[in-house]
Amino acid sequence: MSDQKSMLEVYLHEYEKLKEEQAQRIGFRDNLLYVTLGVFGAVVSFAVANKANYYALLVIPWVSLILGWNYLVNDEKISAIGKYIRLKLTEKIKEQTGNPEIESIFGWEIAHRSDNRRQRRKIEQLVIDEITFVLSGVIALVAFWFLVSNVPVLVNIFEVIELVLLLILAVEIFIYADLAKGR
Repeated sequence: MSDQKSMLEVYLHEYEKLKEEQAQRIGFRDNLLYVTLGVFGAVVSFAVANKANYYALLVIPWVSLILGWNYLVNDEKISAIGKYIRLKLTEKIKEQTGNPEIESIFGWEIAHRSDNRRQRRKIEQLVIDEITFVLSGVIALVAFWFLVSNVPVLVNIFEVIELVLLLILAVEIFIYADLAKGR
């Protein structure tokens, strides 16, 4: 019995640590949105201040890619922690206690994923993520194309690479959107 109790304590400690990591990642992920908007504002204000600065618009796709990828990775880890708690850790605790109702200990892990508005909220978040991290980079590229003429071939190649990477990011954001409900 003491082995079961000590294992249960280990699992509950694991739960606490996972929730701490999840909370830290949520804070970091959410702050990436503000950092992204701040950087975009700074770059755009610099770029439009003088025609000679239009090349600065080519920085925005890279900012979109780097911060968008960090946002995506943290968002995926946040979801993975929740999934691990819902599917694995709950089962481990059930085994230790022999109680099939133990799932109610982590009820919030399922409850917040089961409300009627979850799918709409997740779709809205997907759209916001795509606008913030992909569309903004594409708009910067399009603005550059319209504002700057006689661009060297090397810069054109650079722009195509940026566009392709932004499209890859768009697909990855869509894939990891986690639109599922419930457990």
